[in-house]
Amino acid sequence: MRFLHPLITVLIGLGSVPVEAATALPGWLAGTWSREAGAAWADEIWTSARGGMMLGLGRTGFGPDVDGWETARIERKAGGELALVVQRKGEAAVELPMVVAGPDSIEFASPVAGSSGGQRIRFWREGQLLMREVSRIDGSEAVRMNFRPVETALFE
Repeated sequence: MRFLHPLITVLIGLGSVPVEAATALPGWLAGTWSREAGAAWADEIWTSARGGMMLGLGRTGFGPDVDGWETARIERKAGGELALVVQRKGEAAVELPMVVAGPDSIEFASPVAGSSGGQRIRFWREGQLLMREVSRIDGSEAVRMNFRPVETALFE
């Protein structure tokens, strides 16, 4: 019985070791988003976080024509980290691990990600706008888009 007391003390101490909290899914990304620049346009929809993932889809176009589309998901991997998986029209899916996140921003990057979709994808909010930047891993060839929230569903 003398040995039980030190063992209990150790076990209680282990239970109080702080565990690093997992990065939250970016709930601020959920919604229907749109942008227009002359006849060029883009739509993006993200579901709310549920079951350790968020689903997204988007399309771009000019006038009445759709030029491209993509599906995406932000998911929690087995180890607890987040990853963005993107599949663009006619291409294989590409996974980009999360590299940094804040209360209203998140960035994913992979040097081996697809060339047409970029190697670094960053989302953030500026007031009501959703911002997205796609670039090479070093930040070059950056393409930035800003989306406004839309009240009604775009994909009816």
